[in-house]
Amino acid sequence: MKKVYLLTGEPGTGKTTLIRETIGRLKVKAGGFYTEEIRQGRVRQGFKIVTLDGQEAILAHVNIPTPYRVSKYGVDIKNLERVGVSALHRAIKEDDLIIIDEIGKMELFCPQFKKAVLEAINSGKKVLGTIMLPPNPFADELKHHPQVKVLIVTRANREEVLEEVVRWLEQKSEE
Repeated sequence: MKKVYLLTGEPGTGKTTLIRETIGRLKVKAGGFYTEEIRQGRVRQGFKIVTLDGQEAILAHVNIPTPYRVSKYGVDIKNLERVGVSALHRAIKEDDLIIIDEIGKMELFCPQFKKAVLEAINSGKKVLGTIMLPPNPFADELKHHPQVKVLIVTRANREEVLEEVVRWLEQKSEE
């Protein structure tokens, strides 16, 4: 049985929602983080990191001046390290399930994030995450890792993928 399930797909297919629904349905000790949009009215202004133990920090915003940019968003590497990477380290030590949402362009600017992702994948614990769909050397390496199963999420198959992830998490790990 694979220890790591990574969800991928086009933006807006519900990958993050699927992860949050999975966590809500299971009584498993989980740690890590997910991302949420920051909106002002109907206009997306950026993204924030939300840890499963309640911490929040801005990951990217239109008003952040930084050399790390994805589209119109400046990426705050220090917040990712302080909140996101720290949450992954805690989850590796303390939890049964590690949540990483997401392994994407913004997060991959941060070497400490990439190191923490590899530590999580090699921890022997179950990891549920999302990963960017477009080609990227680091992301592609993860997608081909022997412990990783990649599931493509579409609007049409989202419920089927949710059920598969729930079944996977309900299985006892065979060592």
